[in-house]
Amino acid sequence: MKSNIAIIILTACFLLSWRSIDNSEVRQQVVSTLKASILKEAAWAMQQQPITVTAQSCTRSAGGKHDFYSEGDYWWPDEKNPDGPYTQKDGLTNPQNFVAHRLAMIRFSRIIGALASAYKITHDKQYATHALQHLKAWFINPETLMNPNLQYAQAIKGVATGRGIGIIDTIQLMEVVVGMKAMQDAGVISKNDLSTIKNWFAQYLIWLTTHQYGKDEMNAKNNHGTCWVMQTACFAKFTGNKALQDTCIKRYKTVLLPTQMTADGSFPLELKRTKPYGYSIFNLDAMTTICQLLSTSQDNLWDYKTADGKSIKKGIEFLYPYLKDKNQWSYPHDVMHWESWPVAQPSLVFGAAAYDQNQWLDTWKTLDHNPTNEEIIRNLPVRHPLIWLN
Repeated sequence: MKSNIAIIILTACFLLSWRSIDNSEVRQQVVSTLKASILKEAAWAMQQQPITVTAQSCTRSAGGKHDFYSEGDYWWPDEKNPDGPYTQKDGLTNPQNFVAHRLAMIRFSRIIGALASAYKITHDKQYATHALQHLKAWFINPETLMNPNLQYAQAIKGVATGRGIGIIDTIQLMEVVVGMKAMQDAGVISKNDLSTIKNWFAQYLIWLTTHQYGKDEMNAKNNHGTCWVMQTACFAKFTGNKALQDTCIKRYKTVLLPTQMTADGSFPLELKRTKPYGYSIFNLDAMTTICQLLSTSQDNLWDYKTADGKSIKKGIEFLYPYLKDKNQWSYPHDVMHWESWPVAQPSLVFGAAAYDQNQWLDTWKTLDHNPTNEEIIRNLPVRHPLIWLN
């Protein structure tokens, strides 16, 4: 009896910690738009077995079997010194770099997102039951779990065994966490399993906030700093870390919005990059996701404005015409993947819900909801918007 009461209390606290503003009307339209594709992807997910970081390894990694490893995307062998340190070609991805762990994490995110979305539509517990296999493999089973740090992410041969910049790779775990919340009332995850998984993320948050790599990423002035706040907010919400949630709210209000956005709503640091269109979209998606995660009726980030009038609404209004018609883009084209953007960006869904903007939602409906380009998928951590809407 005491055990059942404890589970009920734990579940109630978990759900209450995820309260957000009401998105019911947009949610209904999202369901009608995506239902067929959600059920199709969930059918695929039901056939997948867990694959974690332990399935593949790279001899260049300074870590062990359970350590996530990736390599800097824009780093290449030096033509004048092939065996020496890699050199940078900004914006140009080296296809020979090790990405197996990143792809495994994206696959994990897709599986949980699909299963959680299908559960939200059908309330069929089979989806939650299958999801639990993958959750245990990544966070609980000692043979296959991933260590809760990114010590060896985005390494560069001959230059660095890992970098703070690699922390952006775990934005893929956000839909895992949000998907768990969406399936919570299925009653499939035991108290012990939930506690163990929460502890994994609590340990990861400690690393994110105390290791120099985490501090470097937090202080990054562009989309990397935004993504540190976004994923930290998501994981802090999951673990019930109110102090860290408050830190993320403060950074959004006092650092991200005032220093990254200009008066017209654009992000100049992203516009200076070799892929200004894609990076502008990515940063806007990340900022709107922060607002979706942390807004409450008492502190609604969607309504927040800086003293000089900067707001997330202004950011969406700046980029929206170019999402609707990219031919209007007056800045340089991206050196890679220009043709693949935009897709069904979460900024349009979240913005439509926050500001009752039907035209933004109508544009979202016309865009690609199932991109296949790996670069786009990697930079689209919110691929299952249904599980993000209350």
